[in-house]
Amino acid sequence: MKILKKENILKLILIIGIYIIFEFLINRNIFDSYIQLNLVIVGINIILAVSLNLITGFTGQFSLGHAAFMSIGAYASGVMTAKLDQPFMVGILMAGIFAALAGIFIGIPTLRLKGDYLAIATLGFGEIVKILAINNDYIGGAVGLNDIPQYTNWTWLYFSVVITIIFIKNFINSHNGRACMAIREDEIAAEAMGVNTTYYKILVFTIGAFFAGVAGALYANYFYFIKPDSFGFMKSVDILVIVVFGGMGSITGSVLGAILLSIISVFLQGIPELRMVVYSIILFLVMVYRPQGIMGDKEIKLFNKRGVLNGNASSK
Repeated sequence: MKILKKENILKLILIIGIYIIFEFLINRNIFDSYIQLNLVIVGINIILAVSLNLITGFTGQFSLGHAAFMSIGAYASGVMTAKLDQPFMVGILMAGIFAALAGIFIGIPTLRLKGDYLAIATLGFGEIVKILAINNDYIGGAVGLNDIPQYTNWTWLYFSVVITIIFIKNFINSHNGRACMAIREDEIAAEAMGVNTTYYKILVFTIGAFFAGVAGALYANYFYFIKPDSFGFMKSVDILVIVVFGGMGSITGSVLGAILLSIISVFLQGIPELRMVVYSIILFLVMVYRPQGIMGDKEIKLFNKRGVLNGNASSK
């Protein structure tokens, strides 16, 4: 009965309404291929940012290897759809599963580390994945994997984003999410209160890796071609910048950060050599004048208890 509350029904209507409006604009070619390309980039960045925020923002684990999970998902989906002729649904599921398994594999030995040590370990993991991909001829090696079917469309992209946000939001609002936030605030105190810190850190790492793999699948099956260099250290930095810019500990902030920084990237496409300079300046200004990011740890509630739009940011 809680699912059928008026607030949830209004949210469902809004979600479906946004999908229908954009689908109409795309089908009528009001949104040309260039706008559709940027919609895909924004959607993928939202999935990556929200999933990394679960690890870094809500649980306090500083990870620099998120692009590696995206890479694993991209290659898994590419192999499934291009080499094994499997449907896109299988490609997405296998992308998420393989990335999640990689999250468990790297999580068990490294998540006992903290702070800078964890960042260095995840960075090293990302480089290991990149080198393995370069030296694997089955997936194209350094040349890359091509002829991947273009299955990613607005429907797959939109509902992947929605499912990611809903799943992670519900996880954060559960007792598991509260345990993760307790670890972020004070890991020693949380462990003293009976929270299995290692279990929860591996859990969020696995969930974050799963959705990063899904983002990789969407990427691979839209751009036809992937190569190891597409998922290097700078891609992980891009995702981290979005999370910090939007607000660590805010799903709304990750969504807004992904949209704003993707728009900035569009305007900087003519001068790619300045892209990371501008990113660095943005990150510097945020750290100095708004260290908590755009939203801080706040969320925007679409509807209040009476079902009326509420534009005020409210605490989680």
